[in-house]
Amino acid sequence: MNGDDTQVLQAKIHDALARGTRLQIEGGGSKSFYGQTITGEVLSTQRHRGIINYESTELVLTARGGTPLSEVETALAKHNQMLPFEPPHFGDAATLGGTIACGLSGPRRPYVGAARDYVLGCRVLTGKGDVLHFGGEVMKNVAGYDVARLMTGAMGTLGVLLDISLKILPQPANEVTLGLDMSPDEALQAMNHWAGQPVPLSAAVHDGSSLMMRLSGAASAVAHAQQLIGGEPFANSKDYWLSIREHTHPFFNDTRPLWRLSLAPAHPPLKLEGDTLLDWGGAQRWMLSSESPEAIRHAVEEAGGHATLFSPHEINADIFQPLPGGLKQLHQRLKHAFDPDGILNPGRMYPDM
Repeated sequence: MNGDDTQVLQAKIHDALARGTRLQIEGGGSKSFYGQTITGEVLSTQRHRGIINYESTELVLTARGGTPLSEVETALAKHNQMLPFEPPHFGDAATLGGTIACGLSGPRRPYVGAARDYVLGCRVLTGKGDVLHFGGEVMKNVAGYDVARLMTGAMGTLGVLLDISLKILPQPANEVTLGLDMSPDEALQAMNHWAGQPVPLSAAVHDGSSLMMRLSGAASAVAHAQQLIGGEPFANSKDYWLSIREHTHPFFNDTRPLWRLSLAPAHPPLKLEGDTLLDWGGAQRWMLSSESPEAIRHAVEEAGGHATLFSPHEINADIFQPLPGGLKQLHQRLKHAFDPDGILNPGRMYPDM
């Protein structure tokens, strides 16, 4: 398939509509574990690939949805630039489209922004077979609904991401990771304290035994912050943050269900059975627990947060936090607007959408 030719994908949508067939959108399949299990004919985007436009001086990149994420990052690295939200790959075959569709961000997210904050525009193939373009390639391009960012995290339920334009940033001139031995309670206090100070914090994780804090920026700023925070410089920092991002850290080597909890950063540890890794300065908490989904969601809701069953390990439960009535209706109306026959990844996020 020629990268510029979307007619093959479009024809498959029209054929599926005519036959009443559901479609399962698939890039590299690296995140197929995420979300509800679905069935349907595979609509592959792997051949719809390639970088369309890369203006390193303008800090903008546009690429097709099936472009390998590694290809994008390699091109950026040649100009000492990066995807700021530090997206997880979860496999060598990860694509840019799958990355944006899942909307996942890595350890840098609370300090620079989430994936959707860097989406400038996109071209989308809807469940009606229409090709629509939203946004553009500059920051001030939105008039009306910001549909391009709406597609981020929609899990392919609203359309096939054909092309995506992203804002990129220079790589930090200097980075240092500091390790400090402290308890989870002490770590939460420290992470929240330093997040409110003028230090170049770019990641903060408590992995069960140690608080790891990454500083990124000008050499003078990093050195000054290092003196203020203390701790010991961590020699193998690149591999460490990669292990957090890709879930290869020993914490994740477990057969219990893995939950992703979203809470206020300063909220104390929840009184639930299991082990917890504090990420995003305490705002994202990875929990390995055999507690019932009902008990976990009740505790998280009481704390004002929400819980996602990230890696179910065969547990029978909803993956995403159930939606309240008004929000559920909004989701249903959006689904109907972009995919009225419900053929694109039906049930990937919620069983009835």
